[in-house]
Amino acid sequence: MKRGSLLTLIILMMFTLSACNLAESSAGSKEKGYIGISMPTKSSARWVADGSNMVKLFQSKGYKTDLQYAEDVVENQISQIENMITKQVDVIVIASVDGNTLTDVISKAHAQGIQVIAYDRLIMNTGYLSYYATFDNFKVGVLQASYIEDKLGLKKGKGPFNIELFGGSPDDNNAYFFFNGAMSILQPYIDSGKLVVRSNQKTMAQISTLRWDGALAQSRMDNLVSAYYADANLDAVLSPYDGISIGIISSLKGVGYGSAEKPLPVITGQDGELASIKSIVAGEQTQTIFKDTRQLAEKTADMVDSILQGKKAEVNDTKSYNNNIMVVPAYLLDPISVDKSNVQKIIIDSGYYTEAEVKGN
Repeated sequence: MKRGSLLTLIILMMFTLSACNLAESSAGSKEKGYIGISMPTKSSARWVADGSNMVKLFQSKGYKTDLQYAEDVVENQISQIENMITKQVDVIVIASVDGNTLTDVISKAHAQGIQVIAYDRLIMNTGYLSYYATFDNFKVGVLQASYIEDKLGLKKGKGPFNIELFGGSPDDNNAYFFFNGAMSILQPYIDSGKLVVRSNQKTMAQISTLRWDGALAQSRMDNLVSAYYADANLDAVLSPYDGISIGIISSLKGVGYGSAEKPLPVITGQDGELASIKSIVAGEQTQTIFKDTRQLAEKTADMVDSILQGKKAEVNDTKSYNNNIMVVPAYLLDPISVDKSNVQKIIIDSGYYTEAEVKGN
């Protein structure tokens, strides 16, 4: 064989091998899966972190992703999920804007063979959920209320103290778990008179905060202070979420709380948002419940792996989350109570936020 012919043959073989490798790589990528991620809003730092963590983790595992934010508009979320169905994703991970509104679109996904994982917020009224990945939501409320119990010295018989209660969004099933967990601790003290709710607003219907809106919480706190605390100090506020906590603090500071003569009450929170972590370090918000979204993303990715491999995913709760149609198999992660004493260890040392982010202006 002539040298030119031999060289041509070698080049052709190299191209053939390269094409085969590329085909194998493309097939492998396709077989790995296409994941739709539907998040409720970018207005909360927590959901931005959730979306970012999931995209990073799924892509590191070789999945293709489609991340969409609905900006707390139900119709946006439904349209975005329909678009994911059209794109023929394999699995859709949904943190719902309103868990009661997705029945029809999830039925459409099911009809196309697409499996759905409810992420952090339970989706109601559908029999087509594969799994639910979340934190122990009842425990969140227990930790918030137990913090108030400890800081006020209620177990030691101290009191009475004035407290006001704030709830989450009435269209989010988690809000009721948070509230029920908290009231399992606080109700006995309210019944005994050691905790006094001067407004007498004690039910979710009275205390809920639509879409977890901090501005609505601030307005309600303004009204409560004006109507019930002109001649009394507020000692504690049960707040279920950091954005609500920041609104409450703004209201209270506006009427003189936050000074040596009139300190801010004990104020709880949830999600470990940066603004609230800064507030805790500054001595304003007292506590938050940290839910490490990196861990939740990992657990969700494990569920997706199991689904696409035709296996059952690991769960640790098969009783708690009834969505009116089915009891959804769930994996519950542990939340952590964070205050000024353990911000460094839990938040900074874990790399969730840097020291510069927490302590900078």
